[in-house]
Amino acid sequence: MNKKYCIFAAQFLPHMGGIENYTYNISKELIKRGNEVAIVTNNTTGSPLREELDGIKVLRFPCYNLINGRFPVMKLNKDFWKIHRYLKNHDYDIVVINARFYLHSIYAALYAKKKHIKSICIEHGTSHLSVHNKVLDFVGGVYEHFHTGILKKICKHYYGVSEACREWSAHFGIQSEGVLYNAVDLNKIERLKENCNRDFRREFLIKEDDQVIVFTGRLLKEKGIYELIEAVEQFNKTHKPVYLMIAGEGEEKEYVESHKSEYIIPLGRLQFQDVIALLEQSDIFCLPSVSEGLSTSALEAAACKCYVITTERGGTKELVIDEDHGIVMRDNSVNNIYKAIEKVTSDEELRKKGQDLCYNRLKNKFTWEHTTDNLERIIKK
Repeated sequence: MNKKYCIFAAQFLPHMGGIENYTYNISKELIKRGNEVAIVTNNTTGSPLREELDGIKVLRFPCYNLINGRFPVMKLNKDFWKIHRYLKNHDYDIVVINARFYLHSIYAALYAKKKHIKSICIEHGTSHLSVHNKVLDFVGGVYEHFHTGILKKICKHYYGVSEACREWSAHFGIQSEGVLYNAVDLNKIERLKENCNRDFRREFLIKEDDQVIVFTGRLLKEKGIYELIEAVEQFNKTHKPVYLMIAGEGEEKEYVESHKSEYIIPLGRLQFQDVIALLEQSDIFCLPSVSEGLSTSALEAAACKCYVITTERGGTKELVIDEDHGIVMRDNSVNNIYKAIEKVTSDEELRKKGQDLCYNRLKNKFTWEHTTDNLERIIKK
């Protein structure tokens, strides 16, 4: 029997990010199977209060964009009450909360409880939110524990987008019930790979035998951008140079631009088809994060058969399960990244083996079909 899903996500398209991508793609797959989906989010982008996007009903609360838009907080004005009344007058079979951290999530859990609807909360993180200030980070951590204590009293069912997220939930005394993996639309990616319209190697005069390292995603300190750039700069002083292409935007955009050179190439924000073209034309994907749930960028890179270098922090190690699949560094120190680049660029057989094994693992485990199958099993319980 078809179901009605109400998915709460603090941020959603056109705002870009991992949770936004997860929410959109799982909604599309649910609709494809004949379900109805409404997404309740915050209006961080000046978008319409209500609209339909690819068959998904989208409702946006007015909000304050705190911490540069990373922590939206609802405004209790007339537009808020319009959305509130709409929700009050509609019934759903389940409320899905992405993710635990936001005030938006407590509203979602209270809504579900009042309507007597089952709710589940999906964890997307593996560490406290950081603004790179010790005092503010401490205050934020205290707030997060307080916030989670309230949420736990209302919502009783928790999942993670990776095993690493489940482990992080335990930090708050939460016993997660399972994993609803982050994933990719592999069929769409395969179609885009066959029809790449942009040739980055030709555009930047990169020879066929030159090796390209790529980073795609938000330009944040916790993604290891500083360490990655420094490691490549050091490597190129003593080895045949490699190219580092950086696609994305964020708080560290100025830093990235300031290191632009012949071999370090900032590309800014790209359309999805161009991201796939870039990954398809690259050799190595490096994500040296200090905090990560399960990176969509890493999954897309594996789908394009890039060799993956990442860290132990987060769920990407569940894709790169051993040394045959890729490299999982203990931390994102410049020295560790340097050594990883040195190892991979000098061993073509190792690189090819990792690319193939990672692709096959992704195909068998990290697609929206698999994740949606698991979500539907939860509903049937």
